Amino acid sequence: MARGIFNSPVVGWFNAAAVGLTRVPVLGRWIGHSVVVIRYQGRRSGQTFETPVSVHRDGDQVTINVMTPDSKNWWRNFLGEGGPITFLNLDGADRTGHAIAHRDDRGKVAVTVKLDAP
Repeated sequence: MARGIFNSPVVGWFNAAAVGLTRVPVLGRWIGHSVVVIRYQGRRSGQTFETPVSVHRDGDQVTINVMTPDSKNWWRNFLGEGGPITFLNLDGADRTGHAIAHRDDRGKVAVTVKLDAP
């Protein structure tokens, strides 16, 4: 497993702060263009999780490029056939979709989401 700042408790605090900022009415609209909170259910635990991610949207497709994927586990919930995901306040509304994670030959991970119709 990777070491360094991405495994530090500071990351948890930063994520909690980012989630909070996306929920502030004025700031949430400004931040929400590239940073969105996702909600998903863990495959093994069944628990619901929320985490902020940086996204790139192209129509009804959203791509999440996972930075330092070896130090994160959330994206593994979308390996294989993938699973359901919810974007909280994506362009002003909660949006659901189906997410599938892919790892390329260089180890980079992207999670591609096909959004459901609004």
